[in-house]
Amino acid sequence: MKSIPESHHDLLKDETKAFVYLATINKDGSPQVTPVWFNADGEYILINSAKGRVKDRNMRSRPNVALCIQDPANPYRYLQIQGKVTEITEQGADEHIDALAFKYLGQDKYPYRKSGEVRVRYKVHIEKVDAHG
Repeated sequence: MKSIPESHHDLLKDETKAFVYLATINKDGSPQVTPVWFNADGEYILINSAKGRVKDRNMRSRPNVALCIQDPANPYRYLQIQGKVTEITEQGADEHIDALAFKYLGQDKYPYRKSGEVRVRYKVHIEKVDAHG
């Protein structure tokens, strides 16, 4: 990803298993932060959630987000990212959450699905990056 310094590319690789702390904006303007699984496709940060959750509602209404990706081996090494959700889709979201389950849990299928849950995939366009450590 061209906007991420080469020194921090490893944080985006599946082998690292870093979480991203996703900050969204609530309807009242207050911040909301959630640690989530993610991966990257070379251009975008990809995250996944269930339709109707707080972060889903926030990203649909207010697509500006902030992300923090911390190195699991060194908490003083991290990326701060400001971005914008440019795509929200249910298409391919089930396969995406299964891929993330494999990355983080080593399982082929996402084991925490609730009955009637609709998965959603979000593409975050990186607008600003600040690398630390």
